[in-house]
Amino acid sequence: MDITFYGAAKHVTGSCTYLKCNDKTILIDCGLPQGRDEKDMGEEFFFEPSLVDFVLLTHAHIDHSGRIPQLVKEGFRGEIWATSATRRLCDIMLSDSAHIQEMEAEWKSRKSVRAGKNKVEPLYTIKDALESLTYFKECNYDEKIELSKGISCRFVDAGHLLGSSSIELWLEEGDKKRKLVFSGDIGNFDQPIIEDPHYLDDADIVIMESTYGDRIHKKPEGSIGNNIPTIARARELALIVRDTFAKGGNVVIPAFSVGRTQEILYLFRYILDNNLLPEYPDIPVFVDSPLSVKATEIFASSIQGYYDEEAMKMVNEGINPIIFPSLTTIVDVEQSKALNFRKEPCVIISSSGMCEAGRIKHHLKHNLWKPESTVIFSGYQAGGTLGRSILDGARHVTIFSEQIDVKCNVVSLQGISGHADQQGLLEWIKAFKKKPKQIFINHGEAEVASYFASLVNKELKIKAYAPAPLETFSLIDATVLPTQIDTPLPSSVSTKLYNSVDQLINEREILEAVVSRMIKASKKTDLSEKDAIRLTNAIERLRSDIEYLGIKWYGDSE
Repeated sequence: MDITFYGAAKHVTGSCTYLKCNDKTILIDCGLPQGRDEKDMGEEFFFEPSLVDFVLLTHAHIDHSGRIPQLVKEGFRGEIWATSATRRLCDIMLSDSAHIQEMEAEWKSRKSVRAGKNKVEPLYTIKDALESLTYFKECNYDEKIELSKGISCRFVDAGHLLGSSSIELWLEEGDKKRKLVFSGDIGNFDQPIIEDPHYLDDADIVIMESTYGDRIHKKPEGSIGNNIPTIARARELALIVRDTFAKGGNVVIPAFSVGRTQEILYLFRYILDNNLLPEYPDIPVFVDSPLSVKATEIFASSIQGYYDEEAMKMVNEGINPIIFPSLTTIVDVEQSKALNFRKEPCVIISSSGMCEAGRIKHHLKHNLWKPESTVIFSGYQAGGTLGRSILDGARHVTIFSEQIDVKCNVVSLQGISGHADQQGLLEWIKAFKKKPKQIFINHGEAEVASYFASLVNKELKIKAYAPAPLETFSLIDATVLPTQIDTPLPSSVSTKLYNSVDQLINEREILEAVVSRMIKASKKTDLSEKDAIRLTNAIERLRSDIEYLGIKWYGDSE
C-alpha cells in the first residue's frame, strides 16, 4: 500500500498521483503539464499504462484530465470514474486537446522535414480521445463506490468547476486500513453559479493542492470576510468596462473555456439585469472560442445537483444565468478576425486562459499596444506562460514572432479566482474533526508547496510535506520508499538529459551575466516604482529557483 507523486509535485499542472493496493493500481487524475511544467515533466509516462486498473478524475480541466487519451493510446483498459458533469465536459475538452496536439504536430513536422528530420507525431489524436471516452463511468456526488475488494471511493463537491470533486478513498490490505482524501482543486467561496466547496471531516492521509498557498486573494469592495456577494464582483467588473469604453478601448479577457468563461458571463448578465452600467445598457460581449461555446451549452443544461442557490433561483424564474441578448458567440474564423477591426468598443472573452494558444493571442496582438484597451486576467497564470509575463509587467512580449509593446491597462479581477487562497485552504484542513496523520502538499509551485507545508506544520501542528516528482511513500507509516519506475527510462528522456547538460554548460555564462545585470540595475538611483517592482519580482523568481536548486543539489556528492 503505497503512493507515488508523478505529476503536479512541486508543480502546478500535470496532476497525476499513483496508488498501489491489493495488487491494484489507481491513478488520481492524469493531466497535461503546461507552461514551464511541460519542459520539466516531459511527455512520457514513468509507469506502464496497461497496468493501471482505475483512474479517478477530480475534474475536467486539461491539467487534470489531458493525458487520459495518451494513457488509453498506450494500453490502459481499466475504468475512469468521474461525475456526470465532468464526463460531459471531457467529451468536448479531450477532443479539443487532441485537435491542438494534431495541429502542433503538423506545424512541427513541416519545420522538421525542411530540416531533413523525421515527422513529429502528435501526443494523441482525436481518434484516441474519442476512444478514451468509452472507458468513463459516471457517478453522483456522495455515492460510495466499491472499485474492487478492499478499495472504495466517494466523490464530494469541491466547488471549483461544474462537476469538480474531492475524493475520499478507503483502502484495506490484509489487516491494514487507511482512509485517504484527495482535495482536487479546492474552490473559492461564493463563486458564481456553482456551490461552495464541501468540507470533509475524516482522513488518515490527505493529499491537497496549494496553488495559492502563499497568498490571500484581494477581496473586491463590498466583501464581508470570506463572503463575496455577486454584486461586489459585478461592480468591480463594471467599473473596468466603464473606464475602458469611455476611452474607446476594448476589454480583452483571456479565460479558460470551461468554468471561468461561464462565470464571467454570469457577471455580465448580473450587470445588465441590475443596470450597473446605465450608460451602456447593451454591452457587446463576444465569446470567441469554439470550445467555450460548447462548454457554455453544457453549463446551461447541467443544472440539477451542480448550481448554487442563487443560480437556481434565476433558473426557477425562467432566466438563463449565462445567456443574454447582447452576447454573441463566435465559432467562425473570419468572424473572429473581424472583431479586431470593429470601431466600437466591446468585450472579447477568448481562450486560452494562460494565453498560450488559441484565438486570444490574436486579440492580444491587436490590443496590448493600445493604451485605451484593458486586458483582464481572471485566473492563475503558470510560470513560463505568456499570460504570466504580461501580468508580471513585461514591457513587450513576442506573439507570432512579432514583438508587441504592452501599453494597455493590465488588471487582475479580484475575488474571481477558481482556487481557494491560503485562508480558504487552511479552513478546508481545519474542518477535519480528527487531525490527519499526514498531509502531502502538491499542485503548487515548488517554493509555494514547500512554504504551505511548513505553514501547516507550524500553525495546525499536522505533519505536512511537499513531495518531489517520483517520490514514493508507504501509506502505512508515510516513510519514504525507493522510487519504483515500472518502465525503463525512455530513450527520448535519456537524450533530453544529455542535451540539457550540454545546454547547461553553454548557458552558465548567460546566468552569470543575468545576475550581474540585475545587481547593476538594482543600484540605479533613478528607478521608478513600477520598474523597481518589476525588477524585484524578476530577482525573487530567479532567487527562489536558485534557492530550491541549492537545497536539492548543493553539497550533494551524488
